[in-house]
Formats: sequence, structure tokens, C-alpha cells
Amino acid sequence: MNCRSFHSSFRLTNKQDFYEILGVARTASQKEIKKAYYQLAKKYHPDTNPDDPEAKEKFAKLAEAYEVLSDEVKRKQYDTYGANFDPSRTGAGNQQYYRAGGTTIDPEELFRKIFGEFAGGMGFGDINSMFDQRPEYVMELTFSEAAKGASKLLSVNLDDNCPRCDGMGNEPGTRASRCQYCNGTGVESISTGPFMMRSTCRRCGGKGTIINTPCALCRGSGQMKKKQTVTVPVPAGVENGQTVRMAAGTKEILITFRVQKSPVFRRNGADVHSDTFISIAQAILGGTATTQGLYETISIVIPSGCRADQVIRLQGKGIRRMNSYSYGDHYVHIKIKVPTKLTRRQRSLLLSYAEEETDVQGSVNGVDSSAGGGSSTTDSSTKSTSSEEETQNKQEEEGGFFSRLKKMFS
Repeated sequence: MNCRSFHSSFRLTNKQDFYEILGVARTASQKEIKKAYYQLAKKYHPDTNPDDPEAKEKFAKLAEAYEVLSDEVKRKQYDTYGANFDPSRTGAGNQQYYRAGGTTIDPEELFRKIFGEFAGGMGFGDINSMFDQRPEYVMELTFSEAAKGASKLLSVNLDDNCPRCDGMGNEPGTRASRCQYCNGTGVESISTGPFMMRSTCRRCGGKGTIINTPCALCRGSGQMKKKQTVTVPVPAGVENGQTVRMAAGTKEILITFRVQKSPVFRRNGADVHSDTFISIAQAILGGTATTQGLYETISIVIPSGCRADQVIRLQGKGIRRMNSYSYGDHYVHIKIKVPTKLTRRQRSLLLSYAEEETDVQGSVNGVDSSAGGGSSTTDSSTKSTSSEEETQNKQEEEGGFFSRLKKMFS
């Protein structure tokens, strides 16, 4: 891509073509537009031109041009109607179109928003490394690894300096010659009427040198694919689909995480949810229950009269928030486990309890509500129990489960 810059005598007007301002063709890609804007904005930034009274105006015009051309909708409208388009002349009704000079963008804020991470980390550094396409990789994580963090190994295949020519591109023992086309500067100047455009040298590609004897191993590119293993420090709290950038040797790579679902936990941001089953006796009388936590087994207090689907909050037992020392919460959803098999004594106790209930909507199997609360004939085997067994059961009930139920609900 030929990135061009303003001549120092350039004068800006509202009717200046935005493509000319950025020095790009009308078919330029978004990457080319972004790169051209960065080069020119870097050159005309007011901080780097304190003695140029026009720098601020040029910088603002660059921001306006980039704001339009980087937005596909605005760019299409601009290409259709031009810089002097006025909606009032088109009879377009209330439909709104872009009009040159109507932007309220803060040039400094736009530049900082787009390139702040680069400018803040390396000043106006190597622009080519900024716009290089970074290799992307996908890493699979378990739910626990994503929640608590981990160190994972990743095999990557990246460009590295050729071991034969050490990245120079020319055969060892030979030298590259200076490009005569650009006199070793890497750029060429083109005069187009009132403008003086500077572009990358077409002969040497901006390197300033010509390789006469290319390296036999890399064929003059100076780069070779090299397989290597890197350690990826997975941050605690990373979410499914999240992408991070990290250094791998002299290159940067992008890693997208794919987090597996957990059979125990459900995630909502930094909070986790899980289910815990308790017995009927625990639900009615209360007690304690153990549940699996993210970091350890947790003992929770079950209040008496606990309802099904009641939620107990365990503060600070959730996932650590990224770039923070705070944690989310763990929400335990209570589920009551109903037994499917009862002993004879358990059935007798439940029938006795059911006979005492007064707020039942409907009926209970084995209990004849029309007979004053007595058991129905369907439970004749229970009625035929010997008087000795009935006496023994009644004595056990007084200090047992049934008596406590009667006390709770009396």
C-alpha cells in the first residue's frame, strides 16, 4: 500500500476530498485507510508540531476524513453525494445523510481512542508491526481453569529470523546494495499539481536496499516458519470467546479461549450458581449440608422450614474478577430430595403425620379424610398390625420424628 503524506504547503478547506486528505485511493481497504490516517495524524499531531500554526487544523481535518471513510455507511453516502451534499436539495424527506463540515468529533479523542494503546506503549513506534495481521489461535479450557486461572502450553508456528542469513535476506558473505531508485531513502516523491505526495519506493518496497544474492534458505525473505511452544498464563475469570494478546518471541499472537461447560456450576459474570439436594427432614427441621464450591467443599446452614428452590448466597465464593482482587458470589439453589422407597416404620410415621394435617387441598393416599382422619381401607395391612406393635410405635413416636413434626406444625 502506498501511504502518502501532505506537502508542508498544503491548505485545507471544507471541500477538500477526503481521499486526497488521507492520500488513499477510492478503492482503499479499511486497513489502508487506518494506516494512512495514523501516519498523517502522527506527522501533524499538535504535540509534535508546536511551531506550526496550521497543525491543529490539519490534524482536525484528518480526523474528520477518517471518521467518514472508516464508517462504511458514511463512506457510501460520501461516495454517492460528495462533500457538498445537502439533504435539503435532494427531496429526500427526513432521511439523514452525511454532510461535510457537520462532524463534532474531537480529533484528539479519536486519535487516542484508536491508537492510544499503541502510542501509550511505544510512542510513535514501528507502524508496520502495528498493522501486521497477528496469528490467531484457539485454546480449550475447562470451567475450573477459566475460573481460577492456569498456565497452559500452546504450540505455535510463527515467522522467525532465518537462521542462515539472520533475517537479512541476502546470502552470507554478500551485501545488499543501496536502491538507486529512491537513493536509499525507501520513499519516492511524486508531484501532482499543487500536491507533493510521498509514497513507498516501488523498487525496494521501502527497505532502501536491493538484495542481489538472495539467501538460499529463505529466498530473500529473511523469515522462516518456526514451531515453538509458549506458556500461556490464563487469567482467572476469563470468559468463553474472550480474546487476549500476548508476546510469543518477537511476535504477538491472539488467543481466543473456548471454555467447556461445567456439570456442577452455571456462570453469570463473576457469580456462579449450583444446586444442592437436601432431605425432607433437613428441609422441615433445618440442619447443615455440604456442597461443592469452586475452591473447596463448603458447609452451609439449612434453616428450618426451608423451601424448595430457596437460594442461599455465599458471599465472595465466586469467580475472581479480571484485573481485580474482588470475587463474585456463589448462589446455592436448594432442591428437596423426595425418597422413592420407605420402610414400614417411615410409612407409618408419615401416615400418622398426614392424619394430623388440616390444610390439605385434596387427599393423601392411605388416609381416609371422610372417616375423621383415619386410614383408608387401601392400607389394611397397616391396620392389621398387632396391638403390641402399635404400642411400641406410639412409645417411639413421643421422642422421635413424628412428635417433632407435631410440635412444629401444632
